[in-house]
Amino acid sequence: MDLIPSFQVDHTKILPGVYVSRTDDISGHAATTFDIRMKRPNIDTPITPASMHTIEHVVATFLRNDPEWKNEIIYFGPMGCLTGCYLIVKSAPRPEEIAKLLLRAFQHLASFEGEVPGATAVNCGNYALHDLQQAKIDAAKYVEVLENSPCFEYPKSERIEVDGGRIFYDS
Repeated sequence: MDLIPSFQVDHTKILPGVYVSRTDDISGHAATTFDIRMKRPNIDTPITPASMHTIEHVVATFLRNDPEWKNEIIYFGPMGCLTGCYLIVKSAPRPEEIAKLLLRAFQHLASFEGEVPGATAVNCGNYALHDLQQAKIDAAKYVEVLENSPCFEYPKSERIEVDGGRIFYDS
């Protein structure tokens, strides 16, 4: 099997930031998947499952209620590697536009007080798996990235084919 595009990015070079992972044509309409990278893969300690679950609940709620963007949001949720999230939106906005939206969303989370939205047995399949305090810490660190030095383009690596698989090396 061919590697899917997100596995063809050199994860040894990715820094925290906002990246266009892919743009798909769905019946003549664009849908863009953004890589919301909060941690350096294989270097930084990943986000804990409880923190990530809280990030998902609070940020997804914020995004789906944002007056300007709520009708553009298709999905916001965690990466399996727990180094960030995926955001899927209608159309093809630039990562710089999405970074402004995410800055507001993660600032909201960093200062969030109260009950985590949807964190009840009725609303969530694992309502006990939340850590608001750690999520606020993780959000504040990502706010710093978005305010100071967000990356918008995946790092470049030269690729060579070997036995049908891909091997990356520095160019």
